[in-house]
Amino acid sequence: MNARQGENSRSPLAFNVMVKPRGAVCNLDCQYCYYLRKEQLYPDGDFRMDDDMLEAFTRQYIRAQQVPEVTFAWQGGEPLLAGLEFFERALQFQQKYSRPGMIIKNAVQTNGVLLDDEWCRFFKRYDFLVGISIDGPHEMHDAYRVDKGGQPTLDRVMAGVEYLNKHNVDFNTLTCVHAANVDYPLEVYRFLRGKVEAHFMQFIPIVLRDNETGFQEGNALTPHSVTGKQYGSFLKTIFDEWVRRDVGTVFVQIFDVALAAWAGESPGLCIFDETCGTAMVLEHNGDLYSCDHFVEPRYYLDNISSRDLTELVTSEQQVRFSHAKRDSLPGYCRECSVKFICNGGCPKNRILSTPDGEPGLNYLCEGYRDLFAHIGPTMQYMAEELREGRSPANIMYVIAQQDARLHMRFATAQRNDPCPCGSGLKFKNCHGR
Repeated sequence: MNARQGENSRSPLAFNVMVKPRGAVCNLDCQYCYYLRKEQLYPDGDFRMDDDMLEAFTRQYIRAQQVPEVTFAWQGGEPLLAGLEFFERALQFQQKYSRPGMIIKNAVQTNGVLLDDEWCRFFKRYDFLVGISIDGPHEMHDAYRVDKGGQPTLDRVMAGVEYLNKHNVDFNTLTCVHAANVDYPLEVYRFLRGKVEAHFMQFIPIVLRDNETGFQEGNALTPHSVTGKQYGSFLKTIFDEWVRRDVGTVFVQIFDVALAAWAGESPGLCIFDETCGTAMVLEHNGDLYSCDHFVEPRYYLDNISSRDLTELVTSEQQVRFSHAKRDSLPGYCRECSVKFICNGGCPKNRILSTPDGEPGLNYLCEGYRDLFAHIGPTMQYMAEELREGRSPANIMYVIAQQDARLHMRFATAQRNDPCPCGSGLKFKNCHGR
């Protein structure tokens, strides 16, 4: 659902604010983290949200929402460094300001290192959704996700996963796709599905500007970053395994988003929405920024102690930020066959030029186009199943039949026959070698 009522309205039906109770402070030192450098914006701060700010935000956030369900999203840095008592007070303020009939939920994104029995009992009791950051097996996760001493962290993260499972806490995984794991999609996916027992997964590409500020400036990228082609290949490989065995039991965010688009619905993910601007960031001291990827002076809206949250969300500055994504979309993208899914992708990655020289092409465009072309026929079938009230998981039976027929064609192919894989080569020069 588009979060804005219409072109002529500046009152959002719903919006999200990612709250940073400890700012950019973290107990890890992940080498690709763009947020650690945000400490530079607050050289004199203690990076701790006090009770007055917590209460003010809670009151304003609930009052501003025009929907019956409101989610508080806690992020960082590492939000658990705020301490358990902070989150207990947060729940108290939520109860204090909740309207009759309103459902309030909480979600927290953590690196998992601090999870223990006490934290997980709390999360289970109050029905928190926990996102845990994990990049795959040891050699892939520990390549960049290290502590302040440069030591590996996967074993400690996995201990946190064990606590989550022990207390039956709902969790999803957030995997950054970077130079150390992009060539090993099945190893990553099978690790998450098997060892971690994750049923909800996100795969976020690292596209990180190589500069001293950490701002969205310049076109040079760090060595941790992946190309669009690499990212597309990574997701296609995972899709081919997922669609054969895990539809309905494992949920991969980008596949869910694509299915929604093929079913005629809004993608429901900010990077693929036509406009953006309904996912802001609140720093520990009450400063509000337009977006998590644009925490920098140009996108500073104001402090919620000075101007009410509703006023900032509907401000002319934030409306311009929102509409700029749509209004600056190159003609090349407007004519693209998969625009209905990606809408040009996240503005932070629009650093290339189109084939005809127009600026604003997404750095991941090649990967998106490859991925959506690859999954398109399958998604069309799954979307039709949805429309007919049947399960999209039926696709697994269809593909099993296709695979069986293809296997038979390989088994009976003669050396000079066209290869059944469709390469155009003779069987003897392709899969028959």
